[in-house]
Amino acid sequence: MRTWVNRLGAFLAAATLAGPMMLATFAPLSAEDSAPPQRIVSINACADQLLLALADPGQIAALSVYATDPAYSYLAERAKAYPHDAGPAETVLRRQPDLVFAGRFTKRETRSLLKRLGYKVVELDTVKTIDDSIAQIRDVAALLGHPERGADLIAQIEAARGRAASAAPADRPTAAVYQRRGYVTGQNTLTAELMRLVGFDDMGGRLAGKTGGFVPLEKLVTGRPDYLVMADPQVVAADQGSALLAHPALNALYPADRRITLPGRLTICAGPSLPEAIDTLAAERARLGQS
Repeated sequence: MRTWVNRLGAFLAAATLAGPMMLATFAPLSAEDSAPPQRIVSINACADQLLLALADPGQIAALSVYATDPAYSYLAERAKAYPHDAGPAETVLRRQPDLVFAGRFTKRETRSLLKRLGYKVVELDTVKTIDDSIAQIRDVAALLGHPERGADLIAQIEAARGRAASAAPADRPTAAVYQRRGYVTGQNTLTAELMRLVGFDDMGGRLAGKTGGFVPLEKLVTGRPDYLVMADPQVVAADQGSALLAHPALNALYPADRRITLPGRLTICAGPSLPEAIDTLAAERARLGQS
C-alpha cells in the first residue's frame, strides 16, 4: 500500500488550501525513541559514509544518489549493496524511514517538508577538523545503537594522527591544495589541518582565506608554493573545470615530483576515510623528505 503517496498528497493539498499558516501545524517528531532506528535513509553523501561504517546492514533503508560515486564516496563499492536513490522528499517517503540523515546544505525545501510531515531529520554539520569528525562519529554511533563501532573507528583515527605527528619532519615546505576551476582550500578546513599535521606549511589561508575559494592562476604562480596537492596527478583537460589544472604554466612549475596526490574521496567527508587520508599525506611527506 503506497501510504507515503497518500501522506504527501494530503499534506500538499492541505497546504495549498490553507496557505502558509498550515505548515505550522506540522512538526518533526520530538520524543527520543529508546530503541535504535531500524529504517534509516540518508540524503547526504557524508551521512552515507557514516551509515556504511557504523550501522547494521538491516538498518539502512536507502542511501543518497551520490553513495556509489567513487569520486565522492570512500565506500562506494560497499554502497552498491543498498538502494541509493534518495534525494527529493518523495524518494525518502517511499522508504517510510524512522530516521533521515541530511546535511546543513541539503536542499532546504526537502528538509523542511520531511520535518513538517513528522519525520525525524538529523542534520550533520560540516566537518572542519579531525576533532569535529571524532565528535560526529561518536554522536552518530550512539544514535545508531553501536557506540562500540564508533569507538573502534575513533581509535583508528587517533592512531593515524599519532603516527603522522611523530613522523612529521622538522622542515615544513609550503603546499597548496589546487582543485578544479582553481579552487584552493582555506585555512580553517580539514584538509589544511591534515597538511599541517604531516609537516607541510599550508598556503591555503594566504591564498584563499579561512574558508577557501577560487584563486586565479596568476596568484597561485606568484605565491609559488613548493608543492601542489591535487586529487589526480594525471590531469586530462576533459572540460573547462579540469583544463586549468592542465595549464602549461602549472606543468612547467609543478612537474610530477612537485605534486602530491590526495584523492578527493579521502577528505570530502572525513569519518571512515580519515585514517587513510592521514596515512596517504604522511607517506607523501615522507617521500618528499627522502628526495
